[in-house]
Amino acid sequence: MLFGIDRLEEYDKLFRGKRLGLITSPTGIDSQGKTTIELIHKRFGLRALFSPEHGVRGNLAAGETVDSYRDEETGVQVYSLYRENSKRLTEEMLRQVDAVVYDIQDVGTRYYTFLYTLQYALEDCAKAGKSLIILDRPNPLDGTTVEGNCLREECRSFVGGYPLCMRYGLTAGEFAAMVNRRERLDCDLHVVPCHGWQRCMQFPDYGTVWVPPSPNIPRFDTALLYPGTCLFEGTCLSEGRGTALPFEAVGAPFLRAEELAGRMNRKGLPGVWFRPVHFIPCASKYSGRMCGGVQIHVTDRKSARPVDVGIHLLSDLRAEYEEFTFLPPEKVGGRRFIDLLSGDSALASSVRSPEDILEEYRLESLRFREQTEQYRLYG
Repeated sequence: MLFGIDRLEEYDKLFRGKRLGLITSPTGIDSQGKTTIELIHKRFGLRALFSPEHGVRGNLAAGETVDSYRDEETGVQVYSLYRENSKRLTEEMLRQVDAVVYDIQDVGTRYYTFLYTLQYALEDCAKAGKSLIILDRPNPLDGTTVEGNCLREECRSFVGGYPLCMRYGLTAGEFAAMVNRRERLDCDLHVVPCHGWQRCMQFPDYGTVWVPPSPNIPRFDTALLYPGTCLFEGTCLSEGRGTALPFEAVGAPFLRAEELAGRMNRKGLPGVWFRPVHFIPCASKYSGRMCGGVQIHVTDRKSARPVDVGIHLLSDLRAEYEEFTFLPPEKVGGRRFIDLLSGDSALASSVRSPEDILEEYRLESLRFREQTEQYRLYG
């Protein structure tokens, strides 16, 4: 398996003689573990680093704004793409480079902000007449399985910036190629493809180490469950932040763990098993308070369908506990976070069976998969 960064020598002419800026994170490493920052700076020289959420070295918490600073290892100036007032490349930033290089391991889920850092870079480079070079990486969840509904236009945000399904089955390079063509951006886009990846493969099939793409995605199982369990960020339930099991455990002080696990296991959802747990988050919701809930164990990663898991669990908790609520909008006139995550207002506003919700989702995901096949770069 070769990632895009492993193929610099083959694609040397894309980089040689250009003033380069790099958008990356700790997941930007080659198959031998060397960082993309080091490899590109040593071979071609870097004029700028551009930081997404969590920072180029991964030292910042979720949602924490990033300041501009100088990278200690290289001396290269780091410019923030996760500022409080903007998450875009400015004209001033782009004047310093001829091409922007992107190398971040995505997690294959619509809510993940790195994807929209890429989308904004595509739009900003097109506007400024700059090249965008993507060092592609496989979709860790696989490139065939598509789950969930498509984002509605009125619910666009930085946790859902494009009409994708919750689990969309594309690589970053494929996503960018699709947006560039669909939106007629006419960006000078180049994708350095992976070699040896088959669409049915998930991350454990690569034979390489998992580098957490952000602090709360510590393991592959976390990433696999994330398309379903991230929905709990829009509720009064803890999604496991502040514990060793973010997005793998869900709970609250009012939940009865054993009863909940029993009900969920009786549903017979494929590829997962629910274990009753009790935990005390050290941060985020219910910090310092005992919570009951469930840990979701992945027993078969190929058959597990995380969106199904999330919808069934959400529906059960909504029906069984009068204490269950969706979080209100953060500002007057704003949208609820659950609407931004779920991609529409229907999930929270109407009471439907999980079977009805998921049947609607399956039809949408089938259409999305058919519509995006033309953008696939890998067989």
